[in-house]
Amino acid sequence: MKKKICLINLGCKVNQYEIDGIYNQLKDDYEVTSALEKADIYIVNTCAVTSEAERKSRQYLAKIKKLNPDARIIVMGCASQHDSTKFLSNNQVSLVIGNAGKGKVKDMIEDSGDLSCPLTTTYEDNLMATNVRTRGYVKIQDGCNSFCSYCLIPYIRGRSRSRALDSIVKEASTLSKTCPEIVLTGINVSDYRIDGRLALKEVLLALKDLPCRVRMSSFEMNIIDTDFLVGISQMKNFCPHFHLSLQSGSDNVLKDMNRHYTTAQFLDKVSQIREFFDNPAITTDLIVGYPTETEEDFQTTIEFLEKVGFSSVHFFAYSNREGTRASLLPQINGQVIKERENRLKVVVDRLKRNYLESNISCDMEILIEKSDAGYSSGLSRNYIQCYVSGEYREGSVIYAKSVALFKDGLLCEAIE
Repeated sequence: MKKKICLINLGCKVNQYEIDGIYNQLKDDYEVTSALEKADIYIVNTCAVTSEAERKSRQYLAKIKKLNPDARIIVMGCASQHDSTKFLSNNQVSLVIGNAGKGKVKDMIEDSGDLSCPLTTTYEDNLMATNVRTRGYVKIQDGCNSFCSYCLIPYIRGRSRSRALDSIVKEASTLSKTCPEIVLTGINVSDYRIDGRLALKEVLLALKDLPCRVRMSSFEMNIIDTDFLVGISQMKNFCPHFHLSLQSGSDNVLKDMNRHYTTAQFLDKVSQIREFFDNPAITTDLIVGYPTETEEDFQTTIEFLEKVGFSSVHFFAYSNREGTRASLLPQINGQVIKERENRLKVVVDRLKRNYLESNISCDMEILIEKSDAGYSSGLSRNYIQCYVSGEYREGSVIYAKSVALFKDGLLCEAIE
């Protein structure tokens, strides 16, 4: 009888890709599940982007103990790379590795102790994801060289390194046979390079003939220029969704964060995108309460969000990460940050509603991902959650016209 392994994943799309690759390695020799249930072995892929994410990573150990106090637990990922001792102190944890060596976890299942490996300087191409969802992730890059003042990622993921183009194309081509949409992901995908030069456009154009949609997980604004936009605007399968990391709408705070652009430059990149794409989704991330963010900076940020007209904003409170430059600064009171978050939510909700309303009466290509309570739902190319009456097969692509606001997206009528 096969042993049962439970795979627990926390964090970003890169982590999701890696846990999918581990599933692919284990599925023939073990019974593998992603549901948190009783198992013989648990593999926890941790996150450390915020202190809260790191805390949740450790909380899973207590949940596992309740399910099976005799289970083996293997911990990997960013939180264990940051500080393995916090996991080794738990006597139920059998093995701790970091971010390096994830592709060899099958060979280490029976090992014990701290087997964290040094982070590599070249891309580790030993994981390939077998996707069981409607959307498949393909990792093209790892690591980061930016050293933003609030971020641990360069220390726990290492320097930026790129996957070979032929390996990317091979995996994407395989996935495209069963996956209606592929998402290219990485820690800083805009820093993808071939022979030392930026080459994200080459990756995208190499996938232009695949029989599936191609979406990017994120962009940094440095990659956006006319040449890049001309190339990808000619791709019939490219999804016009640009997740451009902003982090603050104040030039003073951006400088303190070590983000190498101004709000004027950011706005110019958005304007360029809109010249090439009709009503694209422009989404972003925003940190609230960075140590040097004054009330004036916060107000400037809100005004900038309005000026850009984002379709969606993912915002979160600044998290003090020991070891970063920002951790040495005087911190803003938590109540002040919470109050700013509450005010920001009002603006963000309005921006999303505005974007949704601008897409009413538009034709939508919808990738169906689930059916519930009489409706089928999924994302349009421009990242809108769309709902259609009736049940459609998961993974099918249907065409519809949007007619009204509905739940967190748009109600659509299928075009027969």
